[in-house]
Amino acid sequence: MDWSPFFISVKTSFFATVLSFFLGIFFAWFVLGFGVRWRCVFDIILSLPLVLPPTVVGFFLLLFFGWNSPVGQLLRYFGLRVVFSWEGAVIAATVVSFPLIYRTVRASFEQVDISILDAARTLGLSEFTIFWRILLPVSFPGCVAGVALGFARALGEFGATLMIAGNIPGRTQTIPVAIWSAVEGNEMTAALIWVLLIVFISFFILIPLNIFGGNRT
Repeated sequence: MDWSPFFISVKTSFFATVLSFFLGIFFAWFVLGFGVRWRCVFDIILSLPLVLPPTVVGFFLLLFFGWNSPVGQLLRYFGLRVVFSWEGAVIAATVVSFPLIYRTVRASFEQVDISILDAARTLGLSEFTIFWRILLPVSFPGCVAGVALGFARALGEFGATLMIAGNIPGRTQTIPVAIWSAVEGNEMTAALIWVLLIVFISFFILIPLNIFGGNRT
């Protein structure tokens, strides 16, 4: 078997999770400063990729990064492209995994006792210092749980990846795409191997979610 889908999936999920993590922390901190009404608006906008079908997300990404779009033409001017590339797979995985990390991190931030943050402000600490030295360390378990969820979601991404990155063996063919391709070619044994592999990986990825998520039984 060609094991490139495994390495492509792990590499894609890793970079997508890193991007989603930093974006999720930033937006969770950013939204935390708004009132309930505006926080609800931002939540809806930032959570849309979580509820939209992956093919719809992929279609929007295709419109945004397509060769005839303004962004696509700008990238092509600099000799870059996203459509049918590994970078496109990373972007697709980042977009679909971001809402999980964002919502998990934001929920952790909201559980921090506000009196602790107010006490730090009265001592003259800046908001940036409060974030890095108090808010983020206290919310660390929730952040780890969010990373686990985000990585698992990125690993299993199929629809958006197929739409914008395609099915190019050795370049953009991830494990979910390889499963679909194997079934299309009636290679059921290969498809079963990939299915068992992704279930095995996902099982161990979700262990930190139970450890840091508070489900200690």
